Amino acid sequence: MKKIIALILALAVTMSLVACGGNKGGEEVKDPDTMVQTSKPEEGLEDEIEETEKPAEDKKEETKKPETVKPQEEEKPAEKPQEEKPVQKPEVKPEEKPAEKPVETAKTLGTTLLADFKAKAASGMDAQSIADALLANPAIKFGGGAMPVEEGYLSGFDNAEIKGFNTGVMFAPMIGSIPFVGYIFELPSANDVPAFIANLEKNANKRWNICVEADEMVTGSSGNKVFFVMCPTSLED
Repeated sequence: MKKIIALILALAVTMSLVACGGNKGGEEVKDPDTMVQTSKPEEGLEDEIEETEKPAEDKKEETKKPETVKPQEEEKPAEKPQEEKPVQKPEVKPEEKPAEKPVETAKTLGTTLLADFKAKAASGMDAQSIADALLANPAIKFGGGAMPVEEGYLSGFDNAEIKGFNTGVMFAPMIGSIPFVGYIFELPSANDVPAFIANLEKNANKRWNICVEADEMVTGSSGNKVFFVMCPTSLED
C-alpha cells in the first residue's frame, strides 16, 4: 500500500513538473489527469502580437536610413573634334628697299651749258644775250664769239637747210681746231620745238670739222627757245 502511494506521489510530482514546463508557452493545465489544452489567443489579438513581435532584423532595417540614390549624371553629348584650322603663316613684309637715288648724270661741257641756258632763258633773256652769257661760263676755256644766223645752210649740218626759226645765234671758238659749235634759236611757237629739235639731231654731223670730231651732241629747250651744241665732254686749260 505504501508503495502504491509512493508511486502515485511520484507520478503527481512528475505531472506537475510537466505541467509547469508546458505552462511557459501560455498553456493552462487544469488538472494533471485531464488533457492539456492550449489556449489560443483571440483572432483580433493575433495580428497585433505578430506586429509587436517582429524579428530584430526587421527593426534594424526600419532604423536604417534609406540610401540616397545619386542622380544619374546626364550623359554629355560627345564633343565634336575641333576642325583643324590652317596654320596662318605670319605675314612676311617685303623688305623696304632704300629709296634709290636718281643716278646723277656726269656733268659734261654740253650738260653744263644746257643748265646755264635754261636758267637764263627762264629769266627772259633773248637769244643773243643768252649766247654771249654762255661764252662767259667758267666751263668755256677758249676765247669765242656769238653772231646771228639766218635760215639756210648752217655750220655742223652739212648740206641740210635749217629752217623754221625767227631768230638764230651761233656761238663758237675763234680757233677752228676745237670741235665746238653751238646755237640758240627762237621759234614762232613752243609747239614747234619737238619737230625742230628732231630735225637738228637728224642732220647734225659731229665730224663737220674734218680735222677733229665732237664728243657729244646736247639739245634742250625752254619755252619757244632751243639750245643746240656739239662739243668735247670737257675742255683742258
